[in-house]
Amino acid sequence: MVTSMSASATLDAAIASESDIFIRRQPRGSALGTAATDVLAGGATSSWQIADPQPVWLDHGAGGHIWDVDGNEYVDLHGGYGAGIAGHAHPAIVAAVTEQVSRGTHFAQPTEDALWVARSLAQRYDLPLWRFANSGTEATMDAVHLMRAVTGRDMIIKVEGCYHGHHDSVQVSVSPDLDEAGPAHRPESVPSSTGIPTAITELTRIVGFNDLDAVRRILDENPGQVAGMIVEPVMMNAGIITPEPGYLAGLRDTLHSAGALLTFDEVKTGFTAGPGGATARFGVRPDIICLAKSLGGGLSTAAIGGTSDVMSAIADGIYEQVGTFNGNPLAMAAARANVYQVLDDSAYRHLADLAAHASAAITDVIAAHGLAWHVKSVGAKGCVIFSPTPVTDYREFLQLDDRWGQLHWLIQHNGGVFLPPWGKVEQWLLSVAHTHADVDRLVTNFERLAVIAEEVLA
Repeated sequence: MVTSMSASATLDAAIASESDIFIRRQPRGSALGTAATDVLAGGATSSWQIADPQPVWLDHGAGGHIWDVDGNEYVDLHGGYGAGIAGHAHPAIVAAVTEQVSRGTHFAQPTEDALWVARSLAQRYDLPLWRFANSGTEATMDAVHLMRAVTGRDMIIKVEGCYHGHHDSVQVSVSPDLDEAGPAHRPESVPSSTGIPTAITELTRIVGFNDLDAVRRILDENPGQVAGMIVEPVMMNAGIITPEPGYLAGLRDTLHSAGALLTFDEVKTGFTAGPGGATARFGVRPDIICLAKSLGGGLSTAAIGGTSDVMSAIADGIYEQVGTFNGNPLAMAAARANVYQVLDDSAYRHLADLAAHASAAITDVIAAHGLAWHVKSVGAKGCVIFSPTPVTDYREFLQLDDRWGQLHWLIQHNGGVFLPPWGKVEQWLLSVAHTHADVDRLVTNFERLAVIAEEVLA
């Protein structure tokens, strides 16, 4: 943490200097951003693309690298917010998509590729029945609807600080201010934006991550009313926060004892935490799993899987899970190539090697400069926690000084590494296309940050 006014001013000055470099490197990007405000709300195609000091306008990608419209090349550790584990233009995915384009891009009927993808998911995640959707938001929306349909109950439990998409039921306490979030032992349900009905917000009860007692309390206070709980098995909206031993199994058992269901939102951890996501990594099987992002090899698709008992509600028509583009043939061709040809055992060995290299090298830099920071990684994802102690929930995450995350992002960007621009802690995503040289560039840039930090925090 910054401990003096002069140190704080030094940190702010470093951010201002890197911001100036950032803007000077991207004159055409600046021009496109200005023009975009005339026709794109906010000047971008998603609010998450609006970064400080300006959005980054990209041109193309190949392998583990991308290029912006000004011709600047970057190691792409952003990965499209976690979707890019295959890298860009992987030959197997290019071949599958190219062949399918010539045969038709949309039917609104099942194709054989969908069957092959579902078989792979059933084997990887140990859940027998699957359906497809088009985004993580759709998958988690179906999961919430399905929990309610199966149990006949309305209330759900959600973790404070977790993001599960932008449908009403989960747009609650995603990033609440502490002045409206209530006490830590009993968090309030806070709507995450305007347009969320109060009646729906009140049906979503909030607990802290790793707080099993809070789940028990809500179940005890609302007997027979809770349909289930949706949770990221590894919390990834606040850096990377791993579950404490026994937490995930405890959730499952506690919910089941009350007749409620457990959904794992593996939109971010699916395939990135390992071939079977966090479910296989931690050995706890939920009733429902949601996948998206890395599933499609760069194309937009999602999946929802569940036990036979739960998914029978779909099979029997109790809950109608529908979508014009569900199982789109282009997306299924890409997903089939991804799960069978790209994300094999050798790919995960390569990712583990890169992750170990990144973690060890950055840890060495932190130690060399005497900083009270540490590295956290799970599978292909990693980040630097700008704190000497582990972060175990959203409230602890809020105590971090987000200026370090902003400065880190700017330094990495100006040094040719593209990281996600949001949050106090950037998660990098390693892809099968990255090399040790790519990781070394990340580490070299990080050392620039460490030099500044050593001066500021001395």
